Amino acid sequence: MRLKFLLSVSASMIMGLAFAQEGTQHHALKGPIDDSALSWAPTKWGADDRIGSANHTKNSANIARALSTIKQNKSITIGKHYHSEAPGFGPRKWNMWIPGTPTGGPFGKNALVYHDELVTTPIGQIQTQFDGPGHIYVNTSKGPMGYNGIISWDAYERGAGDQVVGMGPHGVEHIAEFGFVCRLVVLDAVAYRKSQGKLSAAAEMLPVPKQPGDIGIITADDVKAIVKAQGLKEIGPGDCVALHTGQGNSWGASKFKKMTSEQRAAARALFAEGEPGFGMSACTYLASRDIALTMGDTSANDAQPGNEEMGYAVPCHTDMQTRRGIWNLENVDTESLLNAGVKEGAFIWAPLKIIGATGSPGNPMVLY
Repeated sequence: MRLKFLLSVSASMIMGLAFAQEGTQHHALKGPIDDSALSWAPTKWGADDRIGSANHTKNSANIARALSTIKQNKSITIGKHYHSEAPGFGPRKWNMWIPGTPTGGPFGKNALVYHDELVTTPIGQIQTQFDGPGHIYVNTSKGPMGYNGIISWDAYERGAGDQVVGMGPHGVEHIAEFGFVCRLVVLDAVAYRKSQGKLSAAAEMLPVPKQPGDIGIITADDVKAIVKAQGLKEIGPGDCVALHTGQGNSWGASKFKKMTSEQRAAARALFAEGEPGFGMSACTYLASRDIALTMGDTSANDAQPGNEEMGYAVPCHTDMQTRRGIWNLENVDTESLLNAGVKEGAFIWAPLKIIGATGSPGNPMVLY
């Protein structure tokens, strides 16, 4: 009798929990709600699209456009270092160990010994990182809405115990099937502000913007002026656009391994203050040019905490990624590009095929 009672109570609790979960799955999270986002789908790529601007890579003319920029037949990689002391947003941290030291061996007559690594990290969103469809959502009255109108509760792939184990249709593996081959336009915002007399000749980076009008905010007019000043062809469909603010110099790939722990801590502190970057109008302009990818040397590429209008949380993220499927690559080593004199080149990269992931690490390559 006692066993039957316990089973009955347990069953009731499970059914109640399931009912509670079902009852909340199609409701908004607590906090701000933006139901204007519900009108964003379907996107220009179609209601069933899962890859957004990666569709540009299917166009052979875009690939030819990218390859036509190669003049010196040289290459450069622009990924940052993955390391426990490198900057990471909020609690994100890279941790790596070599288990066993060595992990295995020796084996055989040739006395083979091997090493593996064990990594614990938010792998899609650390150091040089790609924001895929599963990363940025907008809270609506129907629940968090992602790219092409999919509500997160409907997107999740679930495993044992109903635990979320992937982002389903928003997994980064869909984009990884195509990747990006595009004409890269590098916008040197530091040189541009110096040419305006708004930044000292000795300055290495733009200041973190605190309010509208600060020089750390790069507007649509600034983007157009930089392209013209650098003598580049207009930004066009399928292009990838990189913004150099100089903030990434504080832990550049050419110097990070030589930096002391104190210097790395200083870089992390600067990273946490905010960042210069694209203003809202710049992102609207780039979207109108039908680009494939934004990238830059900061943690988000959005100017923050100051932007052209205050009160928004990294607004380019929702307007470009969630609304339009124009993806974003963060913490890119633009300093290496400028040191090599590269303002235009062929950008080639694909995220890892991590099923269900929100993004991907990587080491992009530019041919010039």
